[in-house]
Order: sequence, then C-alpha cells, then structure tokens
Amino acid sequence: MKIAERIERLAESQSLQMAARCQQMREQGVDVIGMSLGEPDMDTPQHIQQAAQEAVANHWSHYGPVRGLPGLREAAAMRQNERSKIVYTANDVLVSVGAKMAIYNAIQTIINPGDEVILPTPCWVSYSEMVKVAEGRVVNIATRMEDQYCLTPDQLRKAITPKTRLLLLCTPNNPTGSVYSRQQLDELVAVLEEYPQVAVLADEIYSPLVYGVEAVSFAQYPQLADRLIVINGVSKAYAMTGYRIGWMLCKDAKFISGCARLQGQQITCATMVAQKAAEAAMKGSQDCVEDMRKVFEERKELICKLAAEIPGFKFDEPKGAFYLFPNVSAIGSGDQVVEYLLEKAHVACVSGSAFGCDDCIRLSYAISTEQIKEAMRRIKEALSQR
Repeated sequence: MKIAERIERLAESQSLQMAARCQQMREQGVDVIGMSLGEPDMDTPQHIQQAAQEAVANHWSHYGPVRGLPGLREAAAMRQNERSKIVYTANDVLVSVGAKMAIYNAIQTIINPGDEVILPTPCWVSYSEMVKVAEGRVVNIATRMEDQYCLTPDQLRKAITPKTRLLLLCTPNNPTGSVYSRQQLDELVAVLEEYPQVAVLADEIYSPLVYGVEAVSFAQYPQLADRLIVINGVSKAYAMTGYRIGWMLCKDAKFISGCARLQGQQITCATMVAQKAAEAAMKGSQDCVEDMRKVFEERKELICKLAAEIPGFKFDEPKGAFYLFPNVSAIGSGDQVVEYLLEKAHVACVSGSAFGCDDCIRLSYAISTEQIKEAMRRIKEALSQR
C-alpha cells in the first residue's frame, strides 16, 4: 500500500527509537544503561495503585464521557488554581490519553494549513511533528545556553508574523531542564499583548519537579485567559507514564468543544480505570510528589557533579524536570557522540539533533543513583579513549 504523504514526512521519535535499540541490545545479553527515556523509575504510589484496583473491582470498565470524568476534571482544575490567577472549573478541562494527546488535539484544533507555530529550541521531539501533521509551518527559534535556553522577548517579537498562530513553550523544559522565571514570563507576555492573534500552548507537565526555583505558570497572566492552553497530567510527577492520563485547560469554551469533537472521533474517552487512579492522585496527599522531587534533586546534583568531571562536557545546571543537556561539540556532533557511547560505553542517551540542537546530548537522570554513577563512569572512560 502507498503510505500517505503526511505520514511519510513524519520523523520517528529518536528517544523511543533509542529505547528500542537499548532493549534489543539487552535481549542480546549486553548490559546497557538506559538514559534515553523521560520516565521515572519509581513505582506509582500505593494509594494510587489501590484506587486503580478499586476501580476495576467497582466495574469502571465501560465508556465514559468524552471530556473525562467530572471528578478528575474538577481535581485538575483545583490543582491548577493553586498556581493560577485564571480561575478554572471542570468545564475548562478536557482529559486525554496522556499529555501528548492533549497537545496533539490542541494543535489539530487550532492550526490551519500554512499557520505558523513558534517553537523555541531545544524542544521536545514531538512538537514539530504534530505541527507537520496539522500542515502548519514550524518556526524554530534557537535559544542559547547563555540565556539558560530560554526564549528572549526580542527573539519572540522578531519571530511573529501575520501568519503566526501559536507559541508553544515548555517550562520546566524538556530537554534542557530550564525553568522560566517570573521576570522572563513577564517580558514574553508583554510582547504577546501586542499580538492578540497569537495563542499560547504552555506545556507544564514537569511543573512539580523544580529545584530551588518557582515553576511559574502562564496561567498567572489573566490577560492571556482567552487564548491560553495549559497542558498537564500525571505521568511525570506521579510515576504514572503507563496510565496515559493528561489534560488541557482553556477558558475558551468553543476551543474545548472543538477538541472534544475531535477526541470523540479518535478515542471516545480515556480509560476509566486510569482516570479513577489519576483522580486519586490529584485529590490525595501530595507528599509522594515531594518525596520524588527530592530524589530527583539529589540525582540532579550527583549527575552535575560527575558530568563536570568529563572533559568536553559543557552544560547549564538544570532547574527542573530530570534531564541533563550537555554541549558536546568539543568532542563531536550529538549524533556521533550518542552512537559512540552506545557502542563503546553501553550507555543509551539521545542526540540533541532530536530536539533541534545537534551540539548536545540528553541524559535522563530518572534512573537509580547507582546507575547514574556507573553510566557517568562509563561515559568518562569511553570518551577518554576516543
């Protein structure tokens, strides 16, 4: 069969591709340390597991509302309102199969062919491909390590054209670990106020995982209320990647309705059992999130200390998420270094080219302390022999 052109144009996710190669090598008996996936290695907290088990026992096995269970939508709005000046209700929430689908649905609903979407790079691998499927035009804006890989107001203003429809920004950031300060967001919002036709999609999936800084939400700016889409979910902060529950929040009822129509034709609804587990996560004690955050902070400090001892690594210390994004241009391109480390050190990471920055590589420290120590030892030894 002939494959549709829009699919032929799509790039494969390099992080998932590397994870598959890692698994294949393990099946062949090779001891590979995986630092390619952004997935917490912790178990889902016990009270959330129990809620999932109770949902099965209570027969939450049928179709549910397209927009998501009312209890989960209320809980998602409640948690967002804790860090927001825009007041959200359950009617402003649409639950999807993971934050990834929420982003995809938002882009499909708002972007027409030829519309421009501004993406500050480095950025997550899937954003640009989602825009391509919608036949939009990606406008990549390269940020600098000197600016903590954050978009500047001058860069934003220069990138906006009459065709600009959307700014897509992730903070805390994957892959850099950067976190936009309140002042930085103030300056970006001041520019956006000059261009009311530009909507904002704020991916805040890593918002609970910050270290020594505040994760300021775009929802702190009421002047953006009618054109702001906030994305969040349970995958990262609650170690629930496989549950596949995420959501969007938006005050534009017409937009939410459009996304719901699209989702109704795609999946009907997110899985009921997973939604009940996510509701328990959002409504229950948040101590488990803080416990995991502290573990990631300790790992961040460890990997930064070890990475600083590797000649050729240059990096800005991450302030959020669980990634280190060292510049390796003194050693080689990101593609070259990643291949070398997989073959010689048996450490799987992802080239910065996947994120729009081939000078770097991404190392996930969502693995155990022992694995971090061994992986960095292998990397240092292998690169010393290069």
